[in-house]
Amino acid sequence: MRSKPYVLRPLLLGALLASLVSLVSLVLPGAAPRAAAAENGEWAVYPAAAKPGSRPYFYLSVDPGTSLTERVTVTNKTAAPLSFRLYGADAYNTDRDGGFAIRTQAEKQTGAGAWIKPRQTRVTVPPRSAVTVPYTLAVPADADPGDHPGALVALDERISPSGQGSVAVGVQRAVGARVYLRVNGPTVPALAVEDVTLDQDRPLVPGTGTSSALVSYTLHNRGNVTLNPKVVLKAEGLFGRTLLDRDLAKVPSELLPRQKIRLTERWNGSPQFDWGDVTLTASAKNVKETGTVSFTALPWLAGGTLLVATVTGFFGLRMRRRRALDEA
Repeated sequence: MRSKPYVLRPLLLGALLASLVSLVSLVLPGAAPRAAAAENGEWAVYPAAAKPGSRPYFYLSVDPGTSLTERVTVTNKTAAPLSFRLYGADAYNTDRDGGFAIRTQAEKQTGAGAWIKPRQTRVTVPPRSAVTVPYTLAVPADADPGDHPGALVALDERISPSGQGSVAVGVQRAVGARVYLRVNGPTVPALAVEDVTLDQDRPLVPGTGTSSALVSYTLHNRGNVTLNPKVVLKAEGLFGRTLLDRDLAKVPSELLPRQKIRLTERWNGSPQFDWGDVTLTASAKNVKETGTVSFTALPWLAGGTLLVATVTGFFGLRMRRRRALDEA
């Protein structure tokens, strides 16, 4: 995750013929948490504390079959009253970049989002004021142990129209305080690097242009705890020569339990005539796994010439042997 406070990003909502369809996408930038309340400039949502923003997120640990009560504060920074819908939501990693994202209210909640119950589901906050609302977190007795990340969301249910032409576009905005919940019990960290592929782009004639390769792979958190993975990309050519050894930057700092994301890495200057292996090594606390794919860098022109020469030589050899048998 990036080093800025997260705000639930709005998603433009389209409908044909000037109709507005209400749908909210609650996506949080994939940035590392820092000590700042979640806000969008107009309102903020954070755990209630003596000093606003001193608790940027909820960090909770609960036994299965028990409950606790917490309080969330919603601050209105504008000069007009604002009304919000309060609800709990499960978290997940986005497919696009692995960022921390939140289920919408219309989606089914199965973890923290289903267990969070605000005492008030709707609240109006006066101008430049704050309202604190208690909520209960009730964990079922059969809840799986491990991490169940989510958020307590303050949704502005108004739809603000925008856009031009025959397609009307509406925007709903929401801000949520993250809830890092752990259900006590056995924790099992597990990580996998799956479906490693390599797509190469090379010139027809070696040395006449630049080459590159796109390495794609799936990073899968198979365990029940949140991981902070690091990934190293290494490529070896003929005779074990190291062609590439790189720490990857486009890796989410939080990979949530049971989540998997598809990631890519561009390898500029990949070999134009070589063969070897590309290995991705993913590591996190108490876990390390690898995934490998082999490659052959053989230009199409050179490969076609070699194939034609091989086939020609094979048939030529057979013809010479046949003539030798006939003459004998």
